[in-house]
Amino acid sequence: MGNCAARGDTAVTAAGAGGEDGKRRRGRWKAPREDQLGTVPGRIFSNDGRSRTASVFTQQGRKGINQDAMLIWDGFGGEEDGVLCGVFDGHGPHGHLVARRVRDSLPLRLMSAARASPKTGLDMPATAWRKAFTRAYKAMDKDLRSHPSLDSFCSGSTAVTVLKLGSDLYMANIGDSRAVLGSRDAAAGGMAAVQLTVDLKPDVPSEAERIKKCRGRVFALQDEPEVPRVWLPFDDAPGLAMARAFGDFCLKDYGVISVPEFFHWPLTDKDQFVILASDGVWDVLSNQEAVDIVSSSPSRSKAARTLVEAANREWKTKYPTSRTDDCAVVCLYLDGKMDHERDSTASMDNISIEDDSVADPNEVQEQQEPALTRNFTVRTVPGSAQEKALAGADAKISGGADDHNWSGLDGVTRVNSLVQLPRFSEEKAVS
Repeated sequence: MGNCAARGDTAVTAAGAGGEDGKRRRGRWKAPREDQLGTVPGRIFSNDGRSRTASVFTQQGRKGINQDAMLIWDGFGGEEDGVLCGVFDGHGPHGHLVARRVRDSLPLRLMSAARASPKTGLDMPATAWRKAFTRAYKAMDKDLRSHPSLDSFCSGSTAVTVLKLGSDLYMANIGDSRAVLGSRDAAAGGMAAVQLTVDLKPDVPSEAERIKKCRGRVFALQDEPEVPRVWLPFDDAPGLAMARAFGDFCLKDYGVISVPEFFHWPLTDKDQFVILASDGVWDVLSNQEAVDIVSSSPSRSKAARTLVEAANREWKTKYPTSRTDDCAVVCLYLDGKMDHERDSTASMDNISIEDDSVADPNEVQEQQEPALTRNFTVRTVPGSAQEKALAGADAKISGGADDHNWSGLDGVTRVNSLVQLPRFSEEKAVS
């Protein structure tokens, strides 16, 4: 699937192979266990941090617990020039746990899939990376389905991951988090925004066709006509605002999948940085606006924070009656250099402000009630118990959009990913 240009952004077409930059130094490196991830050098999973190549920042919105998670992993797979970045946006009552689980487990599964390739180490063509990402995403979803205590039936997460190896970017995406490239534009004398991934929403024609063939339904509610959602064939639930996701097993038999869209981008000297962000950023900022904000940031180590703060200001200005969404950003600088603050980055390594290095399955019971009542990932039906519990909410999610493009190049969704939990009645059998 290719991208369509919008608002002057340059689009990217999915590539199959090419962009090899020769041999890279490979060390003897053993993948860590999940319980060792908190001590891995160069792995950043904090809410506000920086590595030698990137900065990260996330800010909780006004919908409850922050369900966004992020990752930077310098030296990924033992490669000196290997950097893996990711943004994971959870949804549903346990979405924050699903996002953290994906953040911690998916890189290890990608590493395992790459090592299983017939090629040596991680130095392999884009066609092999496409297979590795696909296998890793499949294994991740299988892990969530069989997890003994993490309930992903009506909870899930997006995942946009970017792997930089030398002069190549390999990207995989499910859901509506997005990767955008900032590249020098000699003609305009500034920076141009290049969208690297496609927002996989239910109204993308190919996505809608697949869902309908699997008996899932795609339609928007009357009070938010610009937000198409996925519904069960026998009930108006759960109303998922994306066509692909980890988890959400209530819809996996009805067209929602976890197979990623894969993209390859050979880097040039013009390419400066990559922005990965959750939809809370793209709902209020265009690709070009985000690139301009990052390129004008006085400090690379604070670029992610600067972009999130700008997005939050836009939320308050554009949608003052809406609940601000969680915003998460990773800014990856392609020259591998940070600013003068890079000498102090060691103190930020392996710090998590929320102390959430590995998702704790026991947290499900502890967080379940706040997630259901404060998170607004569910929309209740009139007279229901949830409606009464939420009667004192201080704001109401608003809909409406000025424009809409099926390719998803500019986010317009200002509501949660899930409308409501399935309300299976006794008369309706669950297949």
